[in-house]
Amino acid sequence: MANSLHAAAQEKDIKYFLISYTDLFGVQRAKLVPAAAIDGMVKSGAGFAGFATWFDMTPADPDMFAMPDPSSLIQLPWKPEVGWLAADPWMNGKPVAQAPRNILKRLIADAAAKGYELKSGVECEFFLISREGTGISDDADRQPKPCYDQQALMRRYDVIAEICDAMLSLGWKPYQNDHEDANGQFEMNWDFDAALKTADRHAFFKYMVRSIAEKHGLRATFMPKPFVDLTGNGCHAHVSVWRDGRNLFEDETGELGVSRLGYHFLGGIMHSADALAALFNPTVNSYKRINAPRTTSGATWAPNSVTYAGNNRTHLIRIPEGGRFEVRLADGAANPYLLQAGLLAAGLDGIDNERDPGKRLDINMYTEGHTVETGKKLPLNLLDAMRALRSSSVLSERLGDFVPSYIKLKTDEWNSYSRHLTAWERETTLDC
Repeated sequence: MANSLHAAAQEKDIKYFLISYTDLFGVQRAKLVPAAAIDGMVKSGAGFAGFATWFDMTPADPDMFAMPDPSSLIQLPWKPEVGWLAADPWMNGKPVAQAPRNILKRLIADAAAKGYELKSGVECEFFLISREGTGISDDADRQPKPCYDQQALMRRYDVIAEICDAMLSLGWKPYQNDHEDANGQFEMNWDFDAALKTADRHAFFKYMVRSIAEKHGLRATFMPKPFVDLTGNGCHAHVSVWRDGRNLFEDETGELGVSRLGYHFLGGIMHSADALAALFNPTVNSYKRINAPRTTSGATWAPNSVTYAGNNRTHLIRIPEGGRFEVRLADGAANPYLLQAGLLAAGLDGIDNERDPGKRLDINMYTEGHTVETGKKLPLNLLDAMRALRSSSVLSERLGDFVPSYIKLKTDEWNSYSRHLTAWERETTLDC
């Protein structure tokens, strides 16, 4: 493996490698390593103090080593002398159990042992905003229904085209770019692939978008709800399970073209949806997206109940065509690796226990959702989501030691938020 990276450096004129891992909160951490030292890094890993990042560790813990995965190498299109490498954290000679990429790899192995391979694609929405973060970057982007606005899209052509050109050069097979439902919001789509590859690309995409936006004097944000009156940033996942090149969700005789196994996987997602919210909607701000009032465009495009339907975007899960379905729960803050791991953990549970998702609801949940008396509601805030995760035997068993560590750190985050005094509190209760 060291030889392959050494050879890649010489062949591609790479001077430095970014050895990168993603912590529990989705923050990407890295060390910049000269190409001349890459052999040692492949052998022993790049050293980090785990407590200095978002891991459930202490200053007394030994060094954590990020072991680079040579198969993940991406040469930065905007800075080709640098190669990015996804890495797996190790400590005391074994993988760190709470590290998101390690969790996903373990679940992929569990699925493979049963003959399953998760393939997925993600739709990462983002805003291009001012460098100060105070508003969108395009003052002329004012339409009340700005989705697919050609003029606004082309005013940001230089940024969007550079990102798309980068994906083309990397072989990701991007196929469309659009202005999304909020003013200043965009989405870029590339081809689906195996879960680990999609997660690595998802992580790199966020880094790439931010970097190229900065190059153009702008700032990119994937924050779930950066503006109260505008649609938030979702990260919808399109899901299917394969074996030996065959899509196991595809069945021409099945309802809406989905197989019995596919519906069991879907049932597993629905069974654990409230607990999955802790992973897929991981910030305090996330719940201002999934429980939002109507936006200026007319709809939030986000779910608030645990329901599914056919080609209907008002539900948690949508079946747009046979052989796959779209999970619309996750938002822009979702950790790329925990998103795929959560889908696998809940979906495999659905298959193993033949979970029944019940009947689909072919209604507009935004106008008729109040008529659904049996449907579960999504958590109203991060604390409720944490409680659901804590009580989920499915995710606790399948995600392992990660769950208590994640809950511990996220509870600290919630407590920090709760101690914060807001302007709203002063405005409404100062004279109570």
